[in-house]
This record gives sequence, structure tokens and C-alpha cells, in this order.
Amino acid sequence: MSTSFRDFIDDLRTGGHLVEIDKPVDIRHIATLVDQSDKALMFTNVNGYDMPVVSGLINDRDRLAVAMGCEFDEIEGRLRQGLDRPIPPETVNSGPAREILQEGDDVDLFSLPVPLFSILDGGPMITAGVTLAQDPELGLNAGIYRLLVKDRRTTGIDIVTPNNLRKLAEKALAKNRPLPISINIGTHPASLIAGTFKAAPGVDEIAIAGGMQGRPMQLTPCKTIDAPCIADAEIVLEAEIMPTGWTQPEGRFGEFTRLMGGLHWNPLVRIKAISRRRNALYYALHMPWENIWPSGPIYEAAVRRALHEAGVQVTAVNITPGGCCHWHAIIAIKPLPGDGKNAMMAALSVADMKHVVVVDDDVDVFDGTDVEWAIATRVQADKDVMIVSGARSKPLDPSLPPVPGHIPTTSKMGIDATISDDVPRERYERIAYAYADSVSLAEVVKKGSGKLPADGTDTETLSERIRKAISTEPLYFAELTERFEAEGFQAVARAVGALHESGALWQDPVGKFCLKGSDFAAKPPPKK
Repeated sequence: MSTSFRDFIDDLRTGGHLVEIDKPVDIRHIATLVDQSDKALMFTNVNGYDMPVVSGLINDRDRLAVAMGCEFDEIEGRLRQGLDRPIPPETVNSGPAREILQEGDDVDLFSLPVPLFSILDGGPMITAGVTLAQDPELGLNAGIYRLLVKDRRTTGIDIVTPNNLRKLAEKALAKNRPLPISINIGTHPASLIAGTFKAAPGVDEIAIAGGMQGRPMQLTPCKTIDAPCIADAEIVLEAEIMPTGWTQPEGRFGEFTRLMGGLHWNPLVRIKAISRRRNALYYALHMPWENIWPSGPIYEAAVRRALHEAGVQVTAVNITPGGCCHWHAIIAIKPLPGDGKNAMMAALSVADMKHVVVVDDDVDVFDGTDVEWAIATRVQADKDVMIVSGARSKPLDPSLPPVPGHIPTTSKMGIDATISDDVPRERYERIAYAYADSVSLAEVVKKGSGKLPADGTDTETLSERIRKAISTEPLYFAELTERFEAEGFQAVARAVGALHESGALWQDPVGKFCLKGSDFAAKPPPKK
């Protein structure tokens, strides 16, 4: 298996899992291009930046298998190896990550090609940083957290949920001290897997990564903070979690549920130095039969007819091949209150129908993953699952015990996976990548995308224009880049950063930018 980020990239290239795009590409288009691709992508000519961007490296089971040098179903064994036989890291006084150092006033996060992912994100977000923190009692801790870029030297850090880094940050906050951290971008996927693992306090995740690779990872001291960094990382941010507490609104964030989360209240991170390789890559980590098919249209017609009689507006029906085109129906409806339950009862009355799932019309009934996701995120079993006993069966059902001379009855189940009437609809705004409706990977591969930004854009002037725009209506970051497209993504990011620095910027309850103290501004949650 590869043991470095660069070796992993080479393995992807050799195995045909990586596409390199040398045409000019607008940084705002990267996320949606990766979403469209069945391979990892490397963008070597990002408009306005001098650093290549790689993304989509491990969003496929085959590519993760390449990283770990084994079959996908063997990766769990590699992790178990790391847990059972961890190899502590070794400290060296060198490494590619230390080839170039910028500190103090030379620190400029906007010079890094940090892309925008979702159209509802709060701004450009660092996603692939393995964050290291050292504690005298608990030792080394590693985790992966999203860092939303606010200004040239400041980010947030998304540690709203209980985890070990949050414990360390709270410990430092109690003493009114900053917590030194290194943020390591572009590291081997073993460190990403180990950093994601929810280890007990005091367990060294970097040692787990070493055990997974069968060799110790190399760490080297940072220059401006008392914390180590990964010696062969592409980029290292030497930083401190400031003792501000969880007081700043940021986001929104795309969550693992494939939905947009709301605002998070997080601490601030001050970047003291940027250390990197001479030819660094920026890693933007990017978060589914012949004799039965003829039965499908017959049962679909019967289901549609039953639901029409029940007064339910149906938009799609899938009589699934997994249900042998007899027993399972997935039905999409435009529901009025109570229609989910009515649709279940109506569909279960059809012939041999055994299991029915009713979903909203935003769910693709022909995509098993989408349907399962609806069940996972919209169902409360005590009120949304209905079981009926003693219903008519199809005797060929092998789950029924055979009773000679007796036609058995069956149980039927309906699942109402529609959004509950008492849940706000904005909780189900899905992650949507910026420019997904206008950017095509095939076209970008041929001729690139986007225009070069305007030259000499004055940050102060643009900040004032943005201030005026959001004084009348809150706007998402993506909307600002659209409105001021001629100025270029980086110029808009800098201008928004200036507003962050001045303290004028705030956000409304759904994450749009507004002015602090305005009628649109979100209020902090009540103290417990």
C-alpha cells in the first residue's frame, strides 16, 4: 500500500482512477464537477490561483481500496490492525511540509484555492485538514473538522458535537488560553480514516494510522505553536483555537445526512503560519429479470388506481424488482396532512402487496439509496410504521410456514417516510453544489470554464458594495459571488473577509449574510 499522499495520487493515476484537467477552471465549479465525475479529479489550472486542486480521491470504494492497498472488504481488518497494534509516530526535524513558511502578516488564507461546495455554505471551507492537538495528560489527538474561512488569518472550527478536541478546547477556554493546533491538508487516507475514528480520550489516532500502514507516521514540530504537524503533508496551518467560546455563528454546513444543517455556533481559529511544500497540492475533500418484470406495470396500475380512489396525488410508483414485482411498492406523493397514512392503507389493499413505503415527491423512488435515506431521516417508528396482521397472502411467500390444506394469512407493513407535518421544511434542504445546473464536466475537460477575474479589484470598495447589498436583503456567500461575479471569487472572499474582520458581518437564521445588529440578524441560542 502507499504510505504518502503523493504515492496515493500516483497509484490513482496509474490505475486510471484520476483525471487531470489542465484547462482553466473556475474555482466555484470544482465541487459540482467532482460530483459529476466517476473518477478523482486534479485541476492544474484554477483561475486566479497558482496551486493545483485535487478532489474526489476517496469518494468511491475502489479508490479507497487503492489507498489502503487491499480489497474494500479488507479495509476493516486494516483498521482493526491499527487499533490492536498501533505504531506511535516518530519525530523528525524535517519534512516536505516545512519547505516554505509564511507567518505573521504574510499569512493569507485567500491565496489558497479553497473552493465553495454547496450553494448554501457560509463560504469557502477547508474540509481535508487532519487537526492535531497535544495535551499534557491525554497526549496527541487527531480529528477532521471543517474550517470555514472568514478572513486572511481567521477561520471557524466546527466542533459543535462532543468530541476529544472539544474537550481540549473547553479545557483551554476555562483557563482563558488559546489551544495550539496544526491543520494538516493533503495527508495519506490512513490518517483520514484514523482521524474519523471515535477513539477514547488518550488514544493516539496517529498511532492507529501508523498501525494501519505498518510503519510510524512522521511528525515534525511547528515553528509558531507548541504542537506537531505531519511532516509530509502538502500544507500545514499552524493555528490556535481562540478562547472565544462557542459564540460566533457560521455555516450553513452540508452534513453527512446529505442535507444542509443550520447555523453552528463555534470558536474562532487564528492562523499564525502557513507551512507547505514548494509544489503543494490543495486537497478539497468532497462530503447508489425476465419473468417478474411484466408484473411491474400491472401492479403499478393497480396501486395508482387505489390511491386515486383514496384521493392521494401520486407522482411516481416503483414496483421493485427486489420485491419480485409483487410484494413491494415505493410510492411518491404530493401529500396533504394525513395522506402518507392513507396512501399506505390504500396501497396495502392491492392484491399481494406486502410492504409499502410512501415518500415525498422529492425522493427518487427508483433509487434505493434515496428511499433508504428518506426512511432514515423522516421516520419515527412509533407513529410512522403500520403493521397489519391476518391479511390475504400469496401462498408462494417462502416466509410463511407451510400448513397443508390451509391458506395462510400474512402480515403487511407500511412505512410513512414523508416529512412530518410538524417538522420545518427547511430541515430538509438537500446539499446542492454550486453551478450544478450550468457546469458540465465534459465541457470543462474540453475547454475549461469561467472567466478571469477583474484586475485590481479594491477590497475596501467591494466590501462597501457588499455591505450595501446585504443591508437590504440577506444573501448566501454563493449569491454574493454570483452578484459580483465580474470581480472574481477571490476578491469577493477577501471583501467578505474584510467585513468579518471589521465585526460588521453576521448571519440570519438560515445562514445568509447580513449586518450585525440588523433586523435580519440571528440571535444566539438561550443559555442553559
